[in-house]
Amino acid sequence: MLFALTREISPRFAECQLAHLPRLPIDLQRARAQHDAYEWALVELGCTIRRLDSGADMPDAVFVEDTAVIVQEGAVIARPGAEARKAETPAVAAALARFGLPQHQIAAPGTLDGGDVLVVGRRVFIGASSRTNVEGIDQMRRLLEPLGYAVRAVPVRECLHLKSAVTAVAPDTLLINRDWVPADAFTGATLIGVDPDEPAAANALWLPRPDGPVVIYPAAFPKTRRRLEQHGLRVRTVEVDELAKAEGGVTCCCLILDLGE
Repeated sequence: MLFALTREISPRFAECQLAHLPRLPIDLQRARAQHDAYEWALVELGCTIRRLDSGADMPDAVFVEDTAVIVQEGAVIARPGAEARKAETPAVAAALARFGLPQHQIAAPGTLDGGDVLVVGRRVFIGASSRTNVEGIDQMRRLLEPLGYAVRAVPVRECLHLKSAVTAVAPDTLLINRDWVPADAFTGATLIGVDPDEPAAANALWLPRPDGPVVIYPAAFPKTRRRLEQHGLRVRTVEVDELAKAEGGVTCCCLILDLGE
């Protein structure tokens, strides 16, 4: 059974953290409508939604992916690199505990954003970004390698997180912007490059389904969408351009838990 942990949009969403984009006006009601439609897409594709509240003190809380990393054996509670986001993790840890997931915690001085962690089978790629430091990566390595995962640090440039530059769209198939992350870090995987006209198009959310996987994908990138479909992938588009003004993507807004039957 698939669950999607989401979080409502803060009334102060327009005050979100920004690293690589200029600050543009955000229409709060439109952002909330897009988030609602995103959640409905998850429901229609087989997920049960568990939505957490979000207060005025947490402008970025809708990007719940950054607060935890889910693996088959449990959850790692992150320690976000932006100081203002550290208050987001307790409610997420409590919610994941209700699913009975074993938990580990990234500790100071380590920092780690979940958006920097890409799990592909038993391989875990971690972005060395402005939000995730060497100590955070080392802690993840010490936690996951004894469980049989191979952990690799990957340099990230010109974007916020690793998953801004590369995401999984099928088993061992990745969507990638080669200008933002080195392609040779992902040897053995099939790589689909984003269209050159759509550099921000590498963020996609792949969901397993009994009738075959589906990729939730931003409607703003039709050229890259065609590339995905040419590889035989089923794509479900959603409007998330208002969320993208806050450097968010389709992976950022949920934590997927696959709890089996």
